Amino acid sequence: MAVTDTRTPAPVPTNDPDYAANLRRATLASSIGSALEYFDFALYGLSTALIFNVLFFPQDDPAMATVAAFATFGVGFLARPFGGLFFGVLGDKLGRKWVLVATILLMGGASTAIGLLPTYEAVGILAPILLVLMRLLQGFGAGAEQAGATVLMAEYAPVRRRGFFAALPFIGIQAGTLLAALVFSMIALLPEDQLLSWGWRVPFLASFALILLALFIRMRLRETPTFIELEKHEQIADRPIREIFSHGLPGVIVGIGLRMAENGGSYMFQTLGLAFVMTVIGETADKSLLTWGVTIGSLIGVFSVPFAGHLSDRFGRRTVYRAGSVFMLLFTFPAWWILSMGDYALSIGVVAIGIGVAVATMLGPQCAMLPELFGNRHRYLGVAMARELSAVLAGGLAGVLGSYLMAVSGGNWVLLAIYMAVLALITTASTFLAPETLRRDLTRVDDAIKVSRDEAGEDVFATTVSIKAVAR
Repeated sequence: MAVTDTRTPAPVPTNDPDYAANLRRATLASSIGSALEYFDFALYGLSTALIFNVLFFPQDDPAMATVAAFATFGVGFLARPFGGLFFGVLGDKLGRKWVLVATILLMGGASTAIGLLPTYEAVGILAPILLVLMRLLQGFGAGAEQAGATVLMAEYAPVRRRGFFAALPFIGIQAGTLLAALVFSMIALLPEDQLLSWGWRVPFLASFALILLALFIRMRLRETPTFIELEKHEQIADRPIREIFSHGLPGVIVGIGLRMAENGGSYMFQTLGLAFVMTVIGETADKSLLTWGVTIGSLIGVFSVPFAGHLSDRFGRRTVYRAGSVFMLLFTFPAWWILSMGDYALSIGVVAIGIGVAVATMLGPQCAMLPELFGNRHRYLGVAMARELSAVLAGGLAGVLGSYLMAVSGGNWVLLAIYMAVLALITTASTFLAPETLRRDLTRVDDAIKVSRDEAGEDVFATTVSIKAVAR
């Protein structure tokens, strides 16, 4: 059973050169890993709507081939909670660093292998089976990669600027998505026979270079200060899974709710929106032009994600997060109506705003908020479970359910708008269930969602927790 930690936050040695060097390493290690994960996932998502549905599935019914291709996209999300559970336990027992080394190898290796797979025309049913297997391995590694990066940076960051610093690695998310969109835009310019024969393989194989770079940086990284504190006080959890279900489950549930609009909305704009506009325009749709919405949105996100994190340091995590979810709720119906027009310029603008403003405004404060919800003994596992269960329920279902709704409704935009609005409503409601976690001491072993309003940091300008209030 977790013991309530009554210590006040220790001052962060921001002037210590050693601390500053490790903070830089942690930022680089997290950013490159995030870039690799989202480069692979965005690339896979773009390929799902335009490549995999043609190369890896029979073409008797093109619409159902697209549904099947999105199903393989969703399979990766199904594997993520299991990867989060497996590596999350190791992260809370062995430390953050070595788990991040293992996940980058597994995730990156599977992504590279996709570029070597044979197609349906070459080996028949074996082609989609191998694609699903690689997607499962990719998802299993990714299940703890982003959670680890989130925890790593939150635990390294200065308390008063945790929102900003914890959001910096998530520039890697935008950079990875941006790189994938740029690369795909370029290879989509190839003649169709070259694109389908070898062009699509190049970006998957090129991800191997990112693996080597991330591995080099992570091997030089030191363990986080908060995990060192756990080791020093012999407080490392023997059974993190038991703790997360007996003490951390409220935080996991609220974390899942917070992620529904951010994760689901992101993948709906990135993949489903692209497929929807192509359906509206028809066979003459310019694939390379449509991906510019994702490209511009990701470029905006490079700046808007850390800015949203900075705002959460001033106004609180919940306030900024709620602003993003409400914006997405208000934006949803006009966005899908505009996409239904099939206009290139308007479609690009809608996707760019959806990713770069709506999603990014939630992602910025989320980087610090999820780790702050959980106590030190099971933080890695708690963040991993919240992130990856929501990835299945939001991102994983977005492509499958959305493409199915498109197929059975003949491309009715209202159904897709309702779907996204429901995700935004769930997240907005979750912001009222979560405590304010701003400047919470991450060496504490109790969960924020189970303590009093004062202890959880309801006064967002309080920097410490009084022992008297904790005792009461």
